[in-house]
Amino acid sequence: MSDEERRQDAKENAGGGRKPYRGQKMPYRGNGNRVNDGKKAFGGERSAFGGGKPQTRGAAGRPAGNRPAFGGTGRAQSGDRSAIRGEQLLFAERKSPCSGEMRNNEGRNPAFRGNRRPDRAAKPSFDGSRRPDGAARPSFGGNRRPEGAAKPSFDGNRRPEGAAKPSFDGSRRPEGATRPSFDGSRRPEGATRPSFDRSRRPDGVARPSFDGNRRPDGAGKPSFGGRSGGPRGERPAFRGQGRPVRGEEKPVTQTDGLPARRIALAVIRAVTEQDAYASLVLDEKLRNCGLSVADRRLAARLAYDTIEHLLTLDHALNQIMAKQDTDIKLRNVLRLGACQLLLEDRIPESAATNTSVALCKEIGMEGLAGVCNGILRNLIRQKDELSWPDPVQEPAAAMSIRHSVPVWLVEKLTADYGDDAERLMGYHVPETYVTIRPNLTLTDEAAFAALMGRKVWDKEPGLTPGSWRIRGMVDIGRDADFLGGRFSIQGEGSMMACMAAEVKPGMQVLDACAAPGGKTCLMAEMMNGTGRVQAWELHPHRTELIAAQAKRLHLENIRPMTRDATRHREELDQTMDVVLLDAPCSGLGVMADKPDVKYRVTESSLAELTQTQAALLDAVATYVKRGGRLVYSTCSMLKEENVRQVEAFLVRHPEFELAPLPESIPERFRQYADVGLQLLPYRDQVEGFYICPMRRKRV
Repeated sequence: MSDEERRQDAKENAGGGRKPYRGQKMPYRGNGNRVNDGKKAFGGERSAFGGGKPQTRGAAGRPAGNRPAFGGTGRAQSGDRSAIRGEQLLFAERKSPCSGEMRNNEGRNPAFRGNRRPDRAAKPSFDGSRRPDGAARPSFGGNRRPEGAAKPSFDGNRRPEGAAKPSFDGSRRPEGATRPSFDGSRRPEGATRPSFDRSRRPDGVARPSFDGNRRPDGAGKPSFGGRSGGPRGERPAFRGQGRPVRGEEKPVTQTDGLPARRIALAVIRAVTEQDAYASLVLDEKLRNCGLSVADRRLAARLAYDTIEHLLTLDHALNQIMAKQDTDIKLRNVLRLGACQLLLEDRIPESAATNTSVALCKEIGMEGLAGVCNGILRNLIRQKDELSWPDPVQEPAAAMSIRHSVPVWLVEKLTADYGDDAERLMGYHVPETYVTIRPNLTLTDEAAFAALMGRKVWDKEPGLTPGSWRIRGMVDIGRDADFLGGRFSIQGEGSMMACMAAEVKPGMQVLDACAAPGGKTCLMAEMMNGTGRVQAWELHPHRTELIAAQAKRLHLENIRPMTRDATRHREELDQTMDVVLLDAPCSGLGVMADKPDVKYRVTESSLAELTQTQAALLDAVATYVKRGGRLVYSTCSMLKEENVRQVEAFLVRHPEFELAPLPESIPERFRQYADVGLQLLPYRDQVEGFYICPMRRKRV
């Protein structure tokens, strides 16, 4: 009989020709019969494949290898086939038969025949007895611990190896009783761990100190209560001196502050060996250096003090050194050490010497470390015996060594200011500060004063309107309000140069030598964002500084340009309402803040500067409209750069005349005006600026 015939026969026996079971199709085995896939038969008759005839339920005999039907409903083994109400199911493995009758659920699932406990009946409790190995698990019928009863405590006895865990006897340690202490003895190898019965140390009693004996290498840690062994190897035993008690001062070593001195030496070397600017190098070195605030201030103070008194320190060292024309690197290390020995009263002499020797080794001069040490120690012994120039016989040399100013510059300042020259050279800012001003397009003076009131800085109002002096601020350039354009850093002398320009909204303004852009931005703010300010600068990288300032302050009326202001541009003649020329100069008006400038300027460089200033004045003067203003300014105190330069210009250009200073500049400064205004640091407490406004009276 073919498979198709068998399927047709099964349909006829089931009656009604119902469709076969819709479950997973059953695979065939090698004999062509389907293999059971685990689905249950729903009742009816069985039929055996392989030549057997169908059997009715309850048949006593069965073909070999076939399992009898159970309770009228059975399962077929491999090779059998059941036709039950038109559905088929074959089994490949034996499974426990269903012990109940078929429930009437459309003939698909057998009903459970076992006994169930009544709905909501409680599960029987566990009686606690163990069943024999292999025995079936009995139902739980034991007694439960009363609700809320405590779990019995452990009695401390260990069971033999392999013995069953004894039952818990229920006794607990009394409430508040302490755990037995450990007695300190070690148990024999393989023995069980004894209970810990050592008595506790009374409250408040200090822990016994370490006696200094160490166990031999490889020895195990001794038990509590005794020490064994002696010192380990060659390492000296600990003598019992512990860490300082909290609040005690940590002892100062002879190399404390070496990172700060390392930065100071780097600044000194950059200035003297590479002709760099001290302020720029110091800012670069301190940026992200990781030093504390105290060490950062120490580095800045040592760098500036050494540079400011460079000639004084060299004069002292030359009296100690047998060979004065020594290597410049060694001399810079000696200068830093001598500064600490002669000018600093809070640095120990040993610390100054030892750190200088360490720095000498760091820069690759190990062979001269002994020379450095010897010179500085001789300076310590002989510093009270050093000789200095006689002020009567050598007044210029005496002032040069005393104030560390080149002799030629001493003579020029003396010729310009007489007895006040020494006050100019000897002036020191009592306490370093930074001057800031508000962005006039974003805030006014009252709102900015309120903002300053919320700052935790050491601050006070400046001497010009809207300015503030900030002290003790390590890096004000990272302040959120500065980065957001709420204020700018600018000296008060520079602010007064912009005030002298008297710019008004809508004007066309030229700032001829504009970098880094402080004056450009202030004039743009004074015009409330209107008009236009052309900012010229000779070098492209400095032009970028102006653009960055304008962007930070949100100023749209600034046009930075890379141009040589000495070249005349006819297309700009008489097109500017205001021309501001902050000419290149010696910078000696700020030598109290930037002491390296007095060594950078020479007599020959000063002559070149004055020629450049005259050429710039002649070139930019033609751009001023009739009735417009030309403001000439420098940060110098030398009259040949200032008063004499303006006087010579007025002779060459009679179409210009001196203009009065505006009332926006405080009277305390205007009272000293003559041919322009020369600000003097020792007298006016601001930078040594020169400001001279002029007006074009005719074409």
